Amino acid sequence: MSRKIGYARVSTIGQTLDVQLQALQDYGCTKIFREKAGGADAERIQLQKLLKGLSKGEIVVVTRIDRLARSTFDLFGIVKEITQKGAQFCSIAEPWADTMTSTGRLMLAVLGGLADVERDLIRTRTAEGRLRATRRGVKMGRPAVITQAQRHEIIRRRQNGETLKMIAQSYGISAGTVSRIVTGADSHRCRKQLTNED
Repeated sequence: MSRKIGYARVSTIGQTLDVQLQALQDYGCTKIFREKAGGADAERIQLQKLLKGLSKGEIVVVTRIDRLARSTFDLFGIVKEITQKGAQFCSIAEPWADTMTSTGRLMLAVLGGLADVERDLIRTRTAEGRLRATRRGVKMGRPAVITQAQRHEIIRRRQNGETLKMIAQSYGISAGTVSRIVTGADSHRCRKQLTNED
């Protein structure tokens, strides 16, 4: 008989797992992973442990699919990982969400299509958001930590023999950043400008 492994999750500290645990035990789960984390919490340490230790033939059981995933894309990814390990997945509250049945396997295929649509929608919304921000004059990416004048000074100080660490500390940046300024494309442009100034 296949071993049933339960996964129970609540999203806030104040909530209790008792109802889920009882339902999973009644369903025959011999081991239950318990988690108190929001659905959007990518860490979900207990879920990762469950997936990592999963063996062929085992069955992952949840009381409802929203206990497992925060979106169609997320659900498809988790269920796909379960089935790739030769294990199965089922939800007590949603009988159609059972990869051991033909209906469940069809559900997985449909989820894959929906996940693709969701991924495309996210990509489109992100691109539209960036375009709107750009039109409003918002500069994308991280702001520059070091000004152009400071870059000139960093190069001068390095050419005068100061250590990367010493320079970095005076500007509150890493030695790696100083090194990139000195040796990277930016430094070549700065050196050219310095030569022209001389």
